[in-house]
Amino acid sequence: AAPEWMWAFDSPNGYVKWAARITGKQTSMATATKTKKHRSSQSTPDHYTIRVELLGIRPTIWRRIHLDGRTRLDALHHILQAAMGWSDSHLHKFEIRDKHYGVPDPEFTDPGWEVLDEKKYRLNQLLAEGDSCTYLYDFGDGWQHRITVEAIKDVKPTPSDGGVAWVEAGERACPPDDAGGSGGYQDFLDRLEDDPYGDETKAFREWAGLDFDPDRFDRQAVNATIARMLWNRWIKIGP
Repeated sequence: AAPEWMWAFDSPNGYVKWAARITGKQTSMATATKTKKHRSSQSTPDHYTIRVELLGIRPTIWRRIHLDGRTRLDALHHILQAAMGWSDSHLHKFEIRDKHYGVPDPEFTDPGWEVLDEKKYRLNQLLAEGDSCTYLYDFGDGWQHRITVEAIKDVKPTPSDGGVAWVEAGERACPPDDAGGSGGYQDFLDRLEDDPYGDETKAFREWAGLDFDPDRFDRQAVNATIARMLWNRWIKIGP
């Protein structure tokens, strides 16, 4: 039989229903109470709602993501890549209260730039409701994302609890990788509006792919990708 994530998108709320089914959280999430403090717990789940915004581009490119607060930063990285639409072909790091989290490089030891191992830290250890941090992708193009914790809810653990993640909403497509950072991509958007048939605009569209649409965000495809990562245990969320 086909795995559940393949039929979980037959209705607009299909993924949420599938997530509730495999975790038993449908009732507990609906009746959960909000907490303003984070908990560094590996065994007790909590439900985080975060907003991710790509900085330096107008109109705003953003996503709203629901996930288990026990998500490690390395798993959060993969969820962000899928949610935004990046190709995960460049380095990344999180910046939280003047500390850097990512994949440590033993050859890079400059004072003040120590990178802590992202695999050792969980979302609910580092961020409380209302907190924000920066996620930097591609040190060359410098795509900066602001992550804001919009809400935290307590949920009851269940025997099948394995953690969930899904995207509730978002707007506009992620830029293609290597598009020249926020400045380069903003120039393209401005040219697309002012001179849609110009040579530079045409060249960019041919490079990005003629089917690239900066206004399109496919939430269903994004959630299918995240569900597939969880189903195949390419990433792990939970205890």
